[in-house]
Amino acid sequence: MTATTAPPPLVHGPLTIPRPVPDPALRLFLFHHAGGSHLLYQGWEAAFPADWEVCLVDAPGHGNLRGEPLIETADGLVDYFLHALKPFTDRPYAFFGHSMGALAAYELTRRLTGDGHRPPRWTGLSSCPPPAGDRHTRTRPPLTEARLRAWLRSTGGTPPEVLDTPALWRLFAPVFRNDLTLVGTWRSDPGPDPLPVPLAVFGGTDDTVVSAEHLTAWAPRTRRFHGPHLYRGGHFYLHAHAPALAARITRALSA
Repeated sequence: MTATTAPPPLVHGPLTIPRPVPDPALRLFLFHHAGGSHLLYQGWEAAFPADWEVCLVDAPGHGNLRGEPLIETADGLVDYFLHALKPFTDRPYAFFGHSMGALAAYELTRRLTGDGHRPPRWTGLSSCPPPAGDRHTRTRPPLTEARLRAWLRSTGGTPPEVLDTPALWRLFAPVFRNDLTLVGTWRSDPGPDPLPVPLAVFGGTDDTVVSAEHLTAWAPRTRRFHGPHLYRGGHFYLHAHAPALAARITRALSA
């Protein structure tokens, strides 16, 4: 008997599709954090139903798009994702984003709902507070190299070799600064009505950046609020809880 091999990952613009599905029942788009890439979700596809197509999204200047210019504004980033992802929203789909990725997922949900396009069935927001008024209130990047490295080390999620190897730090520091400035200057107009799309929020019990109260503050943004779902850990709690998160996402979208 000849062993069958899985098809190779498909890379299409910002999307890495590790397990292409010919006629997927649903597409799940996963958005990474500031300074990160699609590798945040490496291996997650195995935890979801076989007829789902899991799409890992890179922002320009990150991951497989490392050679492209960074996008400096939130509106520019969302515009880019709208153009790139719309051809893949021809069937039921959902969003999940972590930290900066949660902001992208939320704004995409808001825009796709507002322009009459097919909205996502569900949006998951991880380790991210909502915008306050018309400006997001996340931490701005510290000005000095030492403070920026210390802040990244304290939140976790950045490999120590990136912080401690001069050549790697020179490569990645501009990406961190760009993304954290983008997040810190994020503006959002939620509109007069809550979203009809379910918003589920997730976080770590020991996150020093985003509290459970921050997560609960998303409730007015939707008619169907779920959470907060808390897991033991800090800002990057999801590294230790990927199977549990995938199971909860699957249950929510299968209900």
